[in-house]
Amino acid sequence: MPVPDSLWYGLKTLGRRQMLASVGVTVKQTLAYVIALAVVAATVSHGIAAETLDIYFIDVEGGQSTLIVTPAGETLLIDTGFPGSGTMQSKPGDPRDARDARRIAAAARDAGVTHIDYLLITHFHPDHVGGVVELAQLMPIRTFVDHGSVAPEEEQSVAGTLGAFNAYAGVRAKGRHIEPKPGDRLPLRGIEVIVVSSAGSTIAKPLAGAGGNNAVCAPTARETRGENDRSTGIRLQFGKFRFLDVGDLADGPLFTLACPNDQIGPVDVYLVAHHGGANVADPATFAAFKPRVAILNNGARKGGELEMFARLRQVPGLEDVWQLHRSERPGVENFPAERIANLNDDAAHWIKIRANDDGSFRVMNGRTGSWKSYGVR
Repeated sequence: MPVPDSLWYGLKTLGRRQMLASVGVTVKQTLAYVIALAVVAATVSHGIAAETLDIYFIDVEGGQSTLIVTPAGETLLIDTGFPGSGTMQSKPGDPRDARDARRIAAAARDAGVTHIDYLLITHFHPDHVGGVVELAQLMPIRTFVDHGSVAPEEEQSVAGTLGAFNAYAGVRAKGRHIEPKPGDRLPLRGIEVIVVSSAGSTIAKPLAGAGGNNAVCAPTARETRGENDRSTGIRLQFGKFRFLDVGDLADGPLFTLACPNDQIGPVDVYLVAHHGGANVADPATFAAFKPRVAILNNGARKGGELEMFARLRQVPGLEDVWQLHRSERPGVENFPAERIANLNDDAAHWIKIRANDDGSFRVMNGRTGSWKSYGVR
Protein backbone atom coordinates (compact mmCIF):
# COMPACT_ATOMS: atom_id res chain seq x y z
CA MET A 1 0.00 0.00 0.00
CA PRO A 2 1.51 3.41 -0.91
CA VAL A 3 2.01 5.70 2.07
CA PRO A 4 0.56 9.23 1.75
CA ASP A 5 2.91 12.16 2.15
CA SER A 6 0.92 13.30 5.19
CA LEU A 7 1.80 10.07 7.00
CA TRP A 8 5.49 10.44 6.21
CA TYR A 9 5.31 13.96 7.55
CA GLY A 10 3.70 12.70 10.74
CA LEU A 11 6.50 10.19 11.20
CA LYS A 12 9.14 12.83 10.67
CA THR A 13 7.67 14.90 13.44
CA LEU A 14 8.27 11.99 15.82
CA GLY A 15 11.99 12.08 15.07
CA ARG A 16 14.41 9.67 13.52
CA ARG A 17 14.89 5.96 14.10
CA GLN A 18 16.96 6.63 17.23
CA MET A 19 14.09 8.43 18.96
CA LEU A 20 11.67 5.68 18.09
CA ALA A 21 14.11 3.02 19.22
CA SER A 22 14.48 4.79 22.55
CA VAL A 23 10.86 3.95 23.36
CA GLY A 24 11.17 0.45 21.99
CA VAL A 25 9.30 1.03 18.77
CA THR A 26 10.73 0.50 15.30
CA VAL A 27 9.96 2.68 12.31
CA LYS A 28 8.43 -0.32 10.60
CA GLN A 29 6.09 -1.01 13.51
CA THR A 30 5.08 2.62 13.78
CA LEU A 31 4.43 2.87 10.08
CA ALA A 32 2.31 -0.29 10.14
CA TYR A 33 0.32 1.11 13.06
CA VAL A 34 -0.33 4.46 11.37
CA ILE A 35 -1.35 2.78 8.13
CA ALA A 36 -3.70 0.46 10.01
CA LEU A 37 -5.36 3.44 11.66
CA ALA A 38 -5.77 5.12 8.28
CA VAL A 39 -7.35 1.99 6.79
CA VAL A 40 -9.76 1.67 9.72
CA ALA A 41 -10.71 5.34 9.43
CA ALA A 42 -11.30 5.01 5.71
CA THR A 43 -13.38 1.87 6.22
CA VAL A 44 -15.54 3.52 8.87
CA SER A 45 -16.01 6.59 6.69
CA HIS A 46 -16.95 4.46 3.71
CA GLY A 47 -19.35 2.43 5.80
CA ILE A 48 -21.21 5.54 6.94
CA ALA A 49 -21.47 6.85 3.39
CA ALA A 50 -22.61 3.47 2.09
CA GLU A 51 -25.57 3.17 4.43
CA THR A 52 -27.86 5.55 2.54
CA LEU A 53 -29.27 6.31 -0.89
CA ASP A 54 -29.23 10.01 -1.78
CA ILE A 55 -31.55 11.68 -4.30
CA TYR A 56 -31.22 15.32 -5.40
CA PHE A 57 -34.16 16.96 -7.16
CA ILE A 58 -32.32 19.78 -8.91
CA ASP A 59 -34.00 23.07 -9.71
CA VAL A 60 -34.04 23.41 -13.50
CA GLU A 61 -37.11 25.63 -13.39
CA GLY A 62 -39.81 23.39 -14.81
CA GLY A 63 -37.62 20.84 -16.59
CA GLN A 64 -36.22 17.74 -14.93
CA SER A 65 -32.89 16.70 -13.49
CA THR A 66 -32.61 14.17 -10.67
CA LEU A 67 -29.27 12.95 -9.33
CA ILE A 68 -29.16 9.60 -7.52
CA VAL A 69 -26.09 8.47 -5.59
CA THR A 70 -26.21 4.82 -4.59
CA PRO A 71 -24.82 3.24 -1.40
CA ALA A 72 -22.02 1.83 -3.58
CA GLY A 73 -21.10 5.34 -4.73
CA GLU A 74 -22.44 4.93 -8.28
CA THR A 75 -24.37 7.75 -9.91
CA LEU A 76 -27.58 7.73 -11.93
CA LEU A 77 -28.63 11.09 -13.37
CA ILE A 78 -32.15 11.29 -14.77
CA ASP A 79 -32.40 14.10 -17.34
CA THR A 80 -30.38 17.30 -17.59
CA GLY A 81 -32.85 20.20 -17.83
CA PHE A 82 -32.64 22.91 -20.47
CA PRO A 83 -29.69 24.01 -22.63
CA GLY A 84 -27.94 27.36 -22.42
CA SER A 85 -29.93 30.11 -20.75
CA GLY A 86 -32.83 27.80 -19.88
CA THR A 87 -35.58 27.98 -22.52
CA MET A 88 -36.97 25.52 -25.05
CA GLN A 89 -35.33 27.56 -27.82
CA SER A 90 -31.96 27.99 -26.10
CA LYS A 91 -28.88 26.46 -27.70
CA PRO A 92 -25.91 24.83 -25.96
CA GLY A 93 -23.02 27.22 -25.45
CA ASP A 94 -20.19 27.88 -23.05
CA PRO A 95 -20.69 25.42 -20.15
CA ARG A 96 -19.51 28.12 -17.73
CA ASP A 97 -22.67 30.05 -18.62
CA ALA A 98 -25.03 27.07 -18.84
CA ARG A 99 -27.69 27.52 -16.17
CA ASP A 100 -28.82 23.91 -15.70
CA ALA A 101 -25.56 22.07 -16.39
CA ARG A 102 -23.87 24.21 -13.73
CA ARG A 103 -26.66 23.45 -11.25
CA ILE A 104 -26.24 19.72 -11.85
CA ALA A 105 -22.49 20.03 -11.38
CA ALA A 106 -23.10 21.86 -8.09
CA ALA A 107 -25.30 19.02 -6.82
CA ALA A 108 -22.64 16.52 -7.86
CA ARG A 109 -20.02 18.44 -5.89
CA ASP A 110 -22.28 18.45 -2.85
CA ALA A 111 -22.66 14.68 -3.22
CA GLY A 112 -18.90 14.24 -3.55
CA VAL A 113 -19.03 12.71 -7.05
CA THR A 114 -16.99 13.66 -10.10
CA HIS A 115 -18.65 11.76 -12.94
CA ILE A 116 -21.97 10.28 -14.04
CA ASP A 117 -22.01 6.49 -14.35
CA TYR A 118 -25.45 6.34 -15.99
CA LEU A 119 -27.38 9.16 -17.62
CA LEU A 120 -31.01 8.21 -18.22
CA ILE A 121 -32.85 10.51 -20.61
CA THR A 122 -36.57 9.95 -20.09
CA HIS A 123 -37.47 11.55 -23.44
CA PHE A 124 -36.07 14.03 -25.94
CA HIS A 125 -37.83 17.31 -25.24
CA PRO A 126 -35.40 20.20 -24.64
CA ASP A 127 -36.37 20.62 -20.96
CA HIS A 128 -35.14 17.08 -20.27
CA VAL A 129 -32.25 16.46 -22.69
CA GLY A 130 -31.09 20.02 -23.35
CA GLY A 131 -28.29 20.24 -20.80
CA VAL A 132 -26.31 17.19 -21.92
CA VAL A 133 -23.88 18.92 -24.29
CA GLU A 134 -22.72 21.38 -21.65
CA LEU A 135 -22.78 18.90 -18.76
CA ALA A 136 -20.51 16.52 -20.70
CA GLN A 137 -17.92 19.31 -20.78
CA LEU A 138 -18.14 19.72 -17.01
CA MET A 139 -17.91 16.05 -16.01
CA PRO A 140 -17.51 12.66 -17.73
CA ILE A 141 -20.66 10.71 -18.63
CA ARG A 142 -19.96 7.01 -19.06
CA THR A 143 -23.23 5.33 -20.12
CA PHE A 144 -26.30 6.76 -21.83
CA VAL A 145 -29.74 5.20 -21.33
CA ASP A 146 -32.75 6.19 -23.48
CA HIS A 147 -35.40 4.92 -25.89
CA GLY A 148 -33.36 5.45 -29.03
CA SER A 149 -34.74 8.17 -31.27
CA VAL A 150 -37.46 10.75 -31.76
CA ALA A 151 -40.08 11.01 -34.51
CA PRO A 152 -39.50 13.96 -36.89
CA GLU A 153 -43.10 15.14 -36.46
CA GLU A 154 -42.44 15.80 -32.76
CA GLU A 155 -40.85 19.10 -33.83
CA GLN A 156 -44.35 20.30 -34.74
CA SER A 157 -45.59 19.63 -31.22
CA VAL A 158 -42.57 20.92 -29.27
CA ALA A 159 -40.28 23.25 -31.19
CA GLY A 160 -36.60 22.61 -30.57
CA THR A 161 -36.97 18.86 -30.02
CA LEU A 162 -35.05 17.72 -33.10
CA GLY A 163 -32.20 20.12 -32.48
CA ALA A 164 -31.95 19.01 -28.86
CA PHE A 165 -31.96 15.35 -29.86
CA ASN A 166 -29.32 15.79 -32.55
CA ALA A 167 -27.03 17.63 -30.14
CA TYR A 168 -27.53 14.89 -27.56
CA ALA A 169 -26.93 12.10 -30.09
CA GLY A 170 -23.54 13.59 -30.90
CA VAL A 171 -22.50 13.32 -27.24
CA ARG A 172 -24.08 9.89 -26.83
CA ALA A 173 -21.99 8.53 -29.70
CA LYS A 174 -18.85 9.02 -27.60
CA GLY A 175 -20.00 6.73 -24.77
CA ARG A 176 -21.72 3.45 -24.07
CA HIS A 177 -25.41 3.32 -25.02
CA ILE A 178 -28.19 1.19 -23.50
CA GLU A 179 -31.70 1.07 -24.97
CA PRO A 180 -33.71 -0.87 -22.36
CA LYS A 181 -37.17 -2.32 -22.69
CA PRO A 182 -39.85 -2.38 -20.00
CA GLY A 183 -38.93 -5.02 -17.43
CA ASP A 184 -35.18 -4.62 -17.93
CA ARG A 185 -32.92 -3.72 -15.00
CA LEU A 186 -30.18 -1.12 -15.03
CA PRO A 187 -26.86 -2.58 -13.79
CA LEU A 188 -26.33 -0.54 -10.63
CA ARG A 189 -24.92 -2.24 -7.54
CA GLY A 190 -26.80 -2.40 -4.25
CA ILE A 191 -30.13 -1.16 -5.59
CA GLU A 192 -32.74 -2.43 -8.04
CA VAL A 193 -33.71 -0.14 -10.90
CA ILE A 194 -36.46 -1.60 -13.09
CA VAL A 195 -37.57 0.08 -16.30
CA VAL A 196 -41.37 0.28 -16.16
CA SER A 197 -42.01 2.22 -19.37
CA SER A 198 -40.14 3.08 -22.55
CA ALA A 199 -40.85 3.98 -26.18
CA GLY A 200 -44.61 3.88 -25.62
CA SER A 201 -44.70 0.46 -23.94
CA THR A 202 -45.06 -0.47 -20.29
CA ILE A 203 -44.28 -3.55 -18.19
CA ALA A 204 -46.44 -6.56 -19.03
CA LYS A 205 -46.36 -8.11 -15.55
CA PRO A 206 -46.81 -6.46 -12.16
CA LEU A 207 -43.81 -5.85 -9.96
CA ALA A 208 -43.46 -7.67 -6.67
CA GLY A 209 -46.10 -6.39 -4.25
CA ALA A 210 -48.38 -5.17 -7.04
CA GLY A 211 -51.06 -6.76 -9.22
CA GLY A 212 -54.23 -6.00 -7.28
CA ASN A 213 -57.36 -4.66 -8.90
CA ASN A 214 -57.65 -0.88 -8.82
CA ALA A 215 -61.22 0.09 -7.97
CA VAL A 216 -60.63 3.77 -8.73
CA CYS A 217 -59.95 3.23 -12.45
CA ALA A 218 -62.09 4.84 -15.12
CA PRO A 219 -63.12 2.60 -18.05
CA THR A 220 -60.49 4.10 -20.37
CA ALA A 221 -57.90 6.86 -20.57
CA ARG A 222 -57.36 9.54 -23.18
CA GLU A 223 -55.00 8.20 -25.84
CA THR A 224 -52.15 10.36 -27.10
CA ARG A 225 -49.15 9.59 -29.23
CA GLY A 226 -46.24 11.89 -28.54
CA GLU A 227 -42.77 12.02 -27.07
CA ASN A 228 -44.07 12.40 -23.51
CA ASP A 229 -45.81 9.04 -23.81
CA ARG A 230 -42.54 7.44 -24.87
CA SER A 231 -40.87 8.40 -21.59
CA THR A 232 -38.50 5.88 -20.05
CA GLY A 233 -39.65 5.48 -16.46
CA ILE A 234 -38.09 3.58 -13.56
CA ARG A 235 -39.02 2.10 -10.18
CA LEU A 236 -36.00 2.15 -7.89
CA GLN A 237 -35.78 0.00 -4.77
CA PHE A 238 -33.17 0.17 -2.00
CA GLY A 239 -34.04 -2.38 0.67
CA LYS A 240 -37.62 -1.49 1.59
CA PHE A 241 -37.43 2.05 0.18
CA ARG A 242 -39.10 2.60 -3.20
CA PHE A 243 -38.99 5.57 -5.56
CA LEU A 244 -40.94 6.07 -8.81
CA ASP A 245 -39.99 8.40 -11.67
CA VAL A 246 -41.79 8.06 -15.01
CA GLY A 247 -40.67 11.31 -16.63
CA ASP A 248 -43.50 13.00 -18.53
CA LEU A 249 -45.53 9.82 -19.03
CA ALA A 250 -49.24 10.69 -19.23
CA ASP A 251 -52.65 9.58 -20.44
CA GLY A 252 -52.78 6.02 -21.87
CA PRO A 253 -49.30 4.70 -20.93
CA LEU A 254 -49.51 6.11 -17.39
CA PHE A 255 -53.02 4.67 -17.09
CA THR A 256 -51.79 1.17 -17.98
CA LEU A 257 -49.35 1.23 -15.03
CA ALA A 258 -52.31 1.68 -12.69
CA CYS A 259 -55.36 0.18 -14.44
CA PRO A 260 -57.25 -2.08 -14.45
CA ASN A 261 -54.65 -3.68 -12.14
CA ASP A 262 -51.84 -1.94 -10.32
CA GLN A 263 -48.52 -2.80 -12.01
CA ILE A 264 -46.20 -0.81 -9.72
CA GLY A 265 -47.25 -1.31 -6.10
CA PRO A 266 -46.81 1.16 -3.25
CA VAL A 267 -43.87 3.58 -3.31
CA ASP A 268 -42.44 5.84 -0.65
CA VAL A 269 -41.61 8.75 -2.93
CA TYR A 270 -43.28 9.58 -6.25
CA LEU A 271 -41.84 12.24 -8.52
CA VAL A 272 -45.19 13.30 -9.92
CA ALA A 273 -45.28 12.77 -13.68
CA HIS A 274 -45.16 15.61 -16.20
CA HIS A 275 -44.18 18.28 -13.66
CA GLY A 276 -47.55 17.97 -11.95
CA GLY A 277 -49.66 18.84 -14.99
CA ALA A 278 -53.43 18.50 -15.16
CA ASN A 279 -53.19 15.48 -17.47
CA VAL A 280 -51.56 13.34 -14.77
CA ALA A 281 -54.02 14.14 -11.98
CA ASP A 282 -55.92 10.85 -12.42
CA PRO A 283 -56.85 9.57 -8.94
CA ALA A 284 -56.28 5.98 -10.12
CA THR A 285 -52.52 6.50 -10.36
CA PHE A 286 -52.28 7.72 -6.78
CA ALA A 287 -54.50 4.87 -5.62
CA ALA A 288 -52.11 2.42 -7.26
CA PHE A 289 -48.77 3.99 -6.27
CA LYS A 290 -49.84 4.96 -2.71
CA PRO A 291 -47.00 7.44 -2.20
CA ARG A 292 -46.07 8.71 1.25
CA VAL A 293 -44.38 11.77 -0.25
CA ALA A 294 -44.98 13.45 -3.60
CA ILE A 295 -42.35 15.65 -5.25
CA LEU A 296 -43.33 18.31 -7.79
CA ASN A 297 -40.52 19.35 -10.14
CA ASN A 298 -42.52 22.36 -11.27
CA GLY A 299 -41.37 25.82 -12.20
CA ALA A 300 -42.98 29.06 -11.13
CA ARG A 301 -45.06 29.12 -14.30
CA LYS A 302 -44.56 25.60 -15.70
CA GLY A 303 -46.28 22.48 -14.38
CA GLY A 304 -47.88 22.49 -10.94
CA GLU A 305 -51.35 23.06 -12.33
CA LEU A 306 -54.51 23.80 -10.37
CA GLU A 307 -56.04 20.35 -10.94
CA MET A 308 -52.94 18.62 -9.58
CA PHE A 309 -52.80 20.70 -6.43
CA ALA A 310 -56.46 19.92 -5.79
CA ARG A 311 -55.89 16.19 -6.42
CA LEU A 312 -52.89 15.97 -4.10
CA ARG A 313 -54.97 17.32 -1.23
CA GLN A 314 -57.35 14.38 -1.67
CA VAL A 315 -54.86 11.48 -1.87
CA PRO A 316 -55.37 9.03 1.01
CA GLY A 317 -52.21 8.30 3.00
CA LEU A 318 -50.16 11.05 1.36
CA GLU A 319 -48.11 12.58 4.17
CA ASP A 320 -46.49 15.52 2.38
CA VAL A 321 -46.03 17.31 -0.92
CA TRP A 322 -42.70 19.04 -1.65
CA GLN A 323 -42.40 21.61 -4.45
CA LEU A 324 -39.26 22.72 -6.24
CA HIS A 325 -40.95 26.09 -6.87
CA ARG A 326 -43.78 28.13 -5.52
CA SER A 327 -46.37 28.12 -8.29
CA GLU A 328 -47.52 31.47 -9.65
CA ARG A 329 -50.39 29.98 -11.61
CA PRO A 330 -53.75 31.70 -11.00
CA GLY A 331 -55.89 30.02 -8.36
CA VAL A 332 -53.19 27.60 -7.13
CA GLU A 333 -52.97 27.12 -3.37
CA ASN A 334 -49.34 26.25 -2.72
CA PHE A 335 -48.28 23.86 0.00
CA PRO A 336 -46.56 25.28 3.12
CA ALA A 337 -43.43 27.36 2.49
CA GLU A 338 -41.22 25.03 4.54
CA ARG A 339 -41.80 22.38 1.86
CA ILE A 340 -41.05 24.67 -1.11
CA ALA A 341 -37.40 24.84 -2.17
CA ASN A 342 -37.65 28.06 -4.19
CA LEU A 343 -40.03 30.87 -3.35
CA ASN A 344 -38.84 32.93 -6.33
CA ASP A 345 -36.25 32.82 -9.14
CA ASP A 346 -33.50 34.59 -7.19
CA ALA A 347 -31.62 31.37 -6.40
CA ALA A 348 -31.63 27.65 -7.21
CA HIS A 349 -32.19 25.27 -4.31
CA TRP A 350 -32.65 21.52 -4.51
CA ILE A 351 -34.74 19.07 -2.54
CA LYS A 352 -32.67 16.20 -1.18
CA ILE A 353 -33.75 12.79 0.05
CA ARG A 354 -31.59 10.49 2.15
CA ALA A 355 -33.10 7.00 2.35
CA ASN A 356 -32.31 4.00 4.53
CA ASP A 357 -32.74 0.38 3.53
CA ASP A 358 -35.41 -0.15 6.23
CA GLY A 359 -37.69 2.18 4.25
CA SER A 360 -37.27 5.24 6.45
CA PHE A 361 -36.00 8.46 4.87
CA ARG A 362 -35.46 12.16 5.40
CA VAL A 363 -36.19 15.11 3.10
CA MET A 364 -34.19 18.35 3.13
CA ASN A 365 -35.26 21.74 1.85
CA GLY A 366 -32.11 23.15 0.25
CA ARG A 367 -33.30 26.71 0.84
CA THR A 368 -33.68 26.36 4.60
CA GLY A 369 -31.34 23.44 5.30
CA SER A 370 -34.08 21.86 7.41
CA TRP A 371 -34.79 18.12 7.34
CA LYS A 372 -38.03 16.25 7.92
CA SER A 373 -37.96 12.56 8.86
CA TYR A 374 -40.34 9.81 7.73
CA GLY A 375 -40.25 6.57 9.69
CA VAL A 376 -40.68 3.00 8.51
CA ARG A 377 -44.03 2.49 6.78
